[in-house]
Amino acid sequence: MCKRLADSAVAVVAVLVLSSGIFAQTAAPQGDAKAAAPDLTGIWRRARRPPDNAHKYNFHEISGTLTNEEPPMTPWGEAKFKTAKPNIGRRGVPLSQSNDPVTKCFPPGVPRIYEMRVGQPWEIMQIPGRVIMFFEYDHLVRQIFTDGRQHSKDLIPSYMGDAIGTWEGDTLVVDTVGFNDKTWLDGDGHPHSDALHLVERIRRVSHDSLSIDFTIDDPKAYTKPWVAHNDFELKPGWNIGEVVCVDDNANFLGTEKKLESGK
Repeated sequence: MCKRLADSAVAVVAVLVLSSGIFAQTAAPQGDAKAAAPDLTGIWRRARRPPDNAHKYNFHEISGTLTNEEPPMTPWGEAKFKTAKPNIGRRGVPLSQSNDPVTKCFPPGVPRIYEMRVGQPWEIMQIPGRVIMFFEYDHLVRQIFTDGRQHSKDLIPSYMGDAIGTWEGDTLVVDTVGFNDKTWLDGDGHPHSDALHLVERIRRVSHDSLSIDFTIDDPKAYTKPWVAHNDFELKPGWNIGEVVCVDDNANFLGTEKKLESGK
């Protein structure tokens, strides 16, 4: 009896060891095979501090827009920008007059998703072959594939685009194409076309700090590629809450009408 139990235990251990070896071989993404990927996990929110000390930034400049300098727009891009009626910022109009796509609860797309509602939190989760971003805003999910695949040749245009990630040292380089043209790049109304090519360099600067450098390349909307930078703060102990766009916008619109009526 004891011998049978001992033999069974040895067999179980052998199966577990063999299974773990097979899992390690099949699950390890090609780009991460040589070394473990840097840890980007955590709940993050856009940092609410001035990016430099050149002048005093307002709240919108710190947390609600992608750039504080006008990017070099083409005539097509400039025309689109002039027709945009954002609800916030220096060109802000009342919510009831805005043509911002998010006021109709369309997904904000990338990179705007990082600044929604002036910096709602989002979470990074890492599993073999993928980095997953889970946003509090409307519980949107973005998948970044790190398993060595290439962009498909027949992508269907989407709000988040097709994201492929590779590791360069401690930096996740995310190459995204396949966007539709239904979103703005930020709350100021900077446009883009379906030719948008976005590259993000995501790095954990310290345990509590994350940085993203954006390169926006869209020859239809801009005369040359341009860059932007965002910083994010770790929010330990936070959870991703439930934010439903339809309810959120209805509350804002109701508040706005009360203010206008003086009630």
